[in-house]
Amino acid sequence: MALEIVLLTGMSGSGKSVALHALEDAGYYCVDNLPPELLSPFVALEHQHHGNRVAIAIDARSATGLPQLPQQIAQLRSQGVVITPLFLDASTGTLVRRFSETRRRHPLTRDHAQSERKALVQTIELERELLAGLREQAHVIDTSTLRASQLQSTIKHLVATQAGQLTLVFQSFAFKRGTPMDADYVFDVRMLPNPHYEAALRALTGRDAPVADFLRQQPEVLRMQEDIALFLDRWLDALAQNHRSYVTVAIGCTGGQHRSVYLVEQLAQRFGPQWTTLRRHRELD
Repeated sequence: MALEIVLLTGMSGSGKSVALHALEDAGYYCVDNLPPELLSPFVALEHQHHGNRVAIAIDARSATGLPQLPQQIAQLRSQGVVITPLFLDASTGTLVRRFSETRRRHPLTRDHAQSERKALVQTIELERELLAGLREQAHVIDTSTLRASQLQSTIKHLVATQAGQLTLVFQSFAFKRGTPMDADYVFDVRMLPNPHYEAALRALTGRDAPVADFLRQQPEVLRMQEDIALFLDRWLDALAQNHRSYVTVAIGCTGGQHRSVYLVEQLAQRFGPQWTTLRRHRELD
């Protein structure tokens, strides 16, 4: 059986410790803060001693070795190792708040003067630059609005899908609360007829039958649904061939309650027979 590795990276304060605990609960042998230079020998050793599921956390504390990671990942994949890179991210404001609440120092902080907000923001942006290459190759999870229990649930759902195959994640959201940072593709459906203005539908969601019936009768909604589906039909095979483990399709409306939720449900149902699909409703969850 092929060795499965979850390579966990991300911003300091984004929840990597929580994610690592979730992976441990899911049956992975976990190691934190492994220097990138030791990745290949460590994988060889763990394959002998701890079965076929390993989770490894690497972050900006090992900055000097980060440029080696893409080459090592390619080499391990050529040896038949299934690698799933996950990158945890959060908005800068969220990260500043978390460091302030916990009174922890950022791991890249060099002196006590750096504890000031302006210096902390600069340190966070430096970390973004250091990790940009890893972020581009990974499935990004935006933890800005997630509680610890929600992040654990998200991680467990992701790793429960079949390793080595592309997983399609459909996510609804509200533009008024910001665009998800983990979206690979974002579709704006705010121009579609809004059930919010129907008194009988206002308190319901896109998962409720009356709202679904209302939207199903709107030609613009059906056209948008078909356009998104045609786009995905055209490009998903190419993404899968490019070693993409996950593709997140975010669909946003004003409140994240009706139109975006309905389209996520419909698209997940449509693509479910062909691809492993997950659905998330940011504002409802």
